[in-house]
Amino acid sequence: MKIAIVCYPTFGGSGVVATELGLELAHRGHEIHFITYRQPVRLALLNQNVHYHEVNVPEYPLFHYQPYELALSSKLVDMVKLYKIELLHVHYAIPHAYAGYMAKQMLKDEGINLPMVTTLHGTDITLVGKHPFYKTAVSFSINKSDIVTSVSQSLKDDTYKHFDIKNDIHVIPNFIELDKHRNETLISCQRSVMAQPEERIVTHISNFRRVKRIPDVINIFYKIQLEIPSKLMMVGDGPEKEAAEQMCIDLGIQDKVIFFGNSNEIDQILSYSDLFLLPSETESFGLAALEAMAWSVPVISSNSGGLPEVNFNGKSGFLSDVGDVESMSKNALHILSNNETLSAFKNNALAVAKQFDILNILPLYEELYEKALSEAINL
Repeated sequence: MKIAIVCYPTFGGSGVVATELGLELAHRGHEIHFITYRQPVRLALLNQNVHYHEVNVPEYPLFHYQPYELALSSKLVDMVKLYKIELLHVHYAIPHAYAGYMAKQMLKDEGINLPMVTTLHGTDITLVGKHPFYKTAVSFSINKSDIVTSVSQSLKDDTYKHFDIKNDIHVIPNFIELDKHRNETLISCQRSVMAQPEERIVTHISNFRRVKRIPDVINIFYKIQLEIPSKLMMVGDGPEKEAAEQMCIDLGIQDKVIFFGNSNEIDQILSYSDLFLLPSETESFGLAALEAMAWSVPVISSNSGGLPEVNFNGKSGFLSDVGDVESMSKNALHILSNNETLSAFKNNALAVAKQFDILNILPLYEELYEKALSEAINL
């Protein structure tokens, strides 16, 4: 199949999932065309089946905000005709599904029926999409998609709850590549850079937005380090980062916390981590938790959103109510208390992660692609 993928090219989960999906599809012989405003951060163009097409948005004084949706839909039309693309897979309802629908309509006028698969990732539904300014457009975009998927049952339920959706929504969870870069990682990073041999390594990775409850991360770690020698790795950047750094200073633990900012060395950090903290207000899925589990790192998380669908309570880690720092700290100390317990949770975390290996998830997408193509041919 010749497939166009539209996504955000950023460090966020949706962009990572879309990129990894496209790369694996290419490895299986499909021709993949990434179409976005910048090359995705995890996209390596070393495969003859992988192509990247940049969306350029001309700047005109007339526009206060440059019309990215217009530029994207026009680029999609051009690329579909030039490369004979058969199917469009967009990640995020807005603006991508909206632009995709406009491209479909323009192509239809030229006798081309391009099926569109839309994947919902979370923010497009739970945050941005619910805003009154966008809600109508989100509902329209989802209902005009040929096939719709969501990354968790929780997100599917939220979509039906908050929008007037007529389409079926297929749940296809996020995924990881279990063996990717493992050998290179262990060579390129040494544990001693982050912590002493006797110290546990606790990690948090996010975009440092309020929904991630960064103060809870620090408070949980504060209680951990009172009992067990530990270091905290804070990976990512965002509006809560500066306050988090000050909070560590106020608590007197600044020498036990490392702020990395956005990093391309996430795998290296996780490969030596002992525990992952994700006490978020909500997560549509919890891809960061899954990536940690793929490196045999147990997870302490909230029980909100899609997190119970990936972090199995008492097995891969523990779930607690949002904001229950005491419970999360207690569970963290239980996991880290001795090597035998920690080893058991590490093994369990990896076992759960294997269920979400890309080789198990990819066929689910391919099946839907075939369904969309078949229905398009029969129209």
